Amino acid sequence: MPSATTYSFSARLQRFEREKGWHYVAVPTEIGKPLEPLADRGLIAVTVKVGASVWPTSLLPMGDGTHFIALSAKVRARESLSFGDVVEVSFRTRARTSRNG
Repeated sequence: MPSATTYSFSARLQRFEREKGWHYVAVPTEIGKPLEPLADRGLIAVTVKVGASVWPTSLLPMGDGTHFIALSAKVRARESLSFGDVVEVSFRTRARTSRNG
């Protein structure tokens, strides 16, 4: 079952090409594609670990069939990460919580 697996990869820290664009790492297709059945409105709920930082988030769709993980300014500062750095990422899938109940 996917929730019992920890997925790990390395990726370069990128930024969307618009003003104040998000910083992110692209999830390799061979990791993200098999998890698509877990998606809720395109989002795959995960718990991510980068360095000592751990937080709940989602794999977000890029629009081309791939996914990415956004890295907030807070996480980048805590982990001393800058645009272009190679980031070691691990994550586990998690159950999505209902907002209606």
